[in-house]
Amino acid sequence: MGRLLKLKEAHKSDTPVTCSVVWAHDGCHLATSCASDTEVLIHDMSAPAPGRSGAGVVSTPVVLRHHKEGVTAIALGPTSGPLASGSIDHSVKLCSFPGGAFQGNVTRFTLPIKSLAFNKSGTLLAAAGDDDGIKLISTIDLTISRVLKGHKGPVTGLSFDPKNDYLASIDSFGTVIYWELSTGKAVHTLKSIAPNHNSDSSVLNTISWRPDGEMLAVPGLRNDVVMYDRDTSEKLFNLKGDHEKSVCSFCWSPNGKYLATSGLDKQVLIWDVDLKQDIERQKFEERVCGLSWKPVGNTLAVIDVMGRFGIWENPVPISMKSPSEGVVLNESNALFEDEDEDEVLGKGISCYSGSLDDSTEKSAGDFTPISSKKVKKRGHLFDEGEEVLQETESRKRRKENVSKRGDGDARERGGVMMQEAFQAGSTPTEQGKRRFLCYNLLGCVTSLENDGFSHVEVDFHDTGRGPRVPSMTDYFGFTMAALNESGCVLASPFKGEKNMSTLMYRPFGSWANNSEWSMRFELEEVKAVALGKNWVAAVTSFNFLRIFTEGGLQMHILSVNGPVVTLAGFEDLLAVVTHASDCLSSGEQVLEMKVFNIRHSTQTISCRLPLTLSSHLTWLGFSEDGRICSFDSKGILRVYSDQFGGSWLPVFSVDKARKSEDENYWIVGLNATKLFCVVCKSPESYPSVMPKPVLTILDFSSPIASSDLGADELENEFMINNLQLSEIRKKIKDMEACSLDVTALDDEAFTLEVKLDRCILKLIASCCHSDRLVRATELARLLSTQKSLKGAITIVTASKLPILQEKFSAILEERMLEDLKTPEPIPIVRSNGRTTNSIQPRNSLSPMMECTPDFNNGTQNTIKSKIKSSPATETLKLVKTHTSPRDNLVEGEDISKERKVGSKLEKLATFVKTKGNATSEIPGKEGSSSSTGNVKQQAELKVPINPFARFKKV
Repeated sequence: MGRLLKLKEAHKSDTPVTCSVVWAHDGCHLATSCASDTEVLIHDMSAPAPGRSGAGVVSTPVVLRHHKEGVTAIALGPTSGPLASGSIDHSVKLCSFPGGAFQGNVTRFTLPIKSLAFNKSGTLLAAAGDDDGIKLISTIDLTISRVLKGHKGPVTGLSFDPKNDYLASIDSFGTVIYWELSTGKAVHTLKSIAPNHNSDSSVLNTISWRPDGEMLAVPGLRNDVVMYDRDTSEKLFNLKGDHEKSVCSFCWSPNGKYLATSGLDKQVLIWDVDLKQDIERQKFEERVCGLSWKPVGNTLAVIDVMGRFGIWENPVPISMKSPSEGVVLNESNALFEDEDEDEVLGKGISCYSGSLDDSTEKSAGDFTPISSKKVKKRGHLFDEGEEVLQETESRKRRKENVSKRGDGDARERGGVMMQEAFQAGSTPTEQGKRRFLCYNLLGCVTSLENDGFSHVEVDFHDTGRGPRVPSMTDYFGFTMAALNESGCVLASPFKGEKNMSTLMYRPFGSWANNSEWSMRFELEEVKAVALGKNWVAAVTSFNFLRIFTEGGLQMHILSVNGPVVTLAGFEDLLAVVTHASDCLSSGEQVLEMKVFNIRHSTQTISCRLPLTLSSHLTWLGFSEDGRICSFDSKGILRVYSDQFGGSWLPVFSVDKARKSEDENYWIVGLNATKLFCVVCKSPESYPSVMPKPVLTILDFSSPIASSDLGADELENEFMINNLQLSEIRKKIKDMEACSLDVTALDDEAFTLEVKLDRCILKLIASCCHSDRLVRATELARLLSTQKSLKGAITIVTASKLPILQEKFSAILEERMLEDLKTPEPIPIVRSNGRTTNSIQPRNSLSPMMECTPDFNNGTQNTIKSKIKSSPATETLKLVKTHTSPRDNLVEGEDISKERKVGSKLEKLATFVKTKGNATSEIPGKEGSSSSTGNVKQQAELKVPINPFARFKKV
């Protein structure tokens, strides 16, 4: 058990109130205040502890009693200058520091004060509160130099730009304003970008400039901290980690490399801002409302809403750069850079303070670490005995963190916690509550612990699929499961020699009795399981991939390359994700995925599994059509595709789909175009068994950039349909190679091509309206059919774009010439009922047909076919020629489909023509009504009449 840091009562409060803490610039004194106490305390942190080496205790503090009511805000000027305090009694006062001698009343408000801030030189003091103005006070003569008005609520946070150009302010409604100090004008107003805390006076929105003045930190709406640009106020990035509730307070380290954040979830997180990664954290009994970094060393002071404060030693892991390295303030406030840290610590060693947990002190509340994220060591060792001791204690804390979280098998490589194995679709154990061992689109496996045993049930979403699966009593303590139509597999962890890890398979239907089987592993633990067609798979702690038959025969034992992360199965395919190497210094997980074909004992895919920066894998599975997919903690869903030699394509982003800030998405499965998930409200990240989860169906939404067309939805639809069509064509190619019937896939591909053409035509219309002619031409070349190209010509004609009309007409002519030159597969129905393709030139006919031309129509050529008498010719309806391969349709339902598509394209062209208030003009044909309808339609399209005609139906 490592030594626990303790909180000491400085101010007494019966209810949660606003409290403040601030370090002096010499690092030897600390000031605290509380809204329930009229006193301000100045603590001397340099007093040595009697009889103890290298530690310190706090001597009797200096007590300042200048206010009549509770102190709500304090601020300290540079070079340990005057201490300003604001109170509920509406006054702002100044006193000397650290002596505490009263210097005078600065100003008064009509309502309580909420925030105070000095500028870098100490010549200006900003004060604000429940009044509607911010007062800028000159500290030289204590006069009010300016009053800034613009907020519509209580101003709760103030921060001067270190370059002395701006003052940033935030109110309880979450609105941020950039004030220009030279003019007093509001240059940027960002409305409602922070949480609304107007209903709780103990929670104050805070704001803070980075020490270099390049960015402004603001609490975000997603339990995060958002950084905004200094000059443009544009959002730069956000820090989002494991805060379960809104961030309420934060503080930059002296060198600006780290940020300490406190949330309503009673956690304090330490962030490496450059890496956007939280590297350390602490859990407190009460919410921490005040944070302050020590100017020298690696120490953070905290104070909670009950008036208790404490010193957190080494909040930044000692293997990393010190929070004060490179920037040191001496007594004259001179700025030194790149000074050796040992020298800095030597200068400030007389003021170095230990923790507040002296054996003679009585603790008012303890806080213990709940987790720890470390970053890879830089090969930098310290020689100081005290810091070696701190490093040892830090290691003890890391071990303690693991035991407290229950992650007994957590692996730490290079100082960063590697992601542990997990089972997709399972939820954590909660005492007295039923949990999911597995949840997918087929059904779920649940477990409830009771009196040392568990009750396991299997339920299907479709209750009419068959008889209910009997429940079972679990004597092994199963924690994971996998489910498919044939059965379910369950596994339990290793709990000792008497409770070995167990793997059990339960078939749902079998012709033989006693078909259920189990396997036990000595000193080996099952980490993840998967099911497929007639096989069961499990990966163990020995990095063994064990494959069993459905009947329990041990077929294969493979060694995987690293610690397993998860498994997924689908029919003959098994996906295995493992760690490929140690984590990167940025904290990124390096994962590798392999997909095996169990039936053929082959490996079909071997690649890296990409993750969003600072994220981890949360779900892995196959779609309904057999595509492997992954989902990470940042909300990005990726699908593996054979495009570009095998690549992961992002097809869904939670940020684009989320309707409110408190939504979390728990993935269940997906098909070709839809995502099935359970939407959970924060702070919950997974569903409970009761009430039953409600599935939400979402369309894929790729993280596309906002284009100048303003047609993001159309571009997203284009990308998703293009991906789906690529997968279907690949399946057709594979099935044709195996001489399998591809009729159904051909129909599906044609339907999707029509849908894709419709989307492309809408994009062409958007390009015409936005005058993006080159892009419109590129889109026209992607159209699949001649009919779609004619529809595109109609659109550009209605938009009065003659140049684009000529381009499209040329593309159509090229397409028609290519179709004439390209042999076309002609379907022939054999006497055995099977259809085969016979490749013949477009201008040649099947030997089964005798064709004679018919010139009944003066504008088009038709060919009447006389079919020879044959059993096979009874089912042959129509063969078309002199058209594109996609226009090859059998007469009947497919012809009606084609006519419907043509009708829709004509309607779309009419809509564009009407919307653009344009009518087609035909030179030499104005007012003419003697032409046939067919000729008139071709004239409107301004393309030559197609001299070829299809065969008529016999």
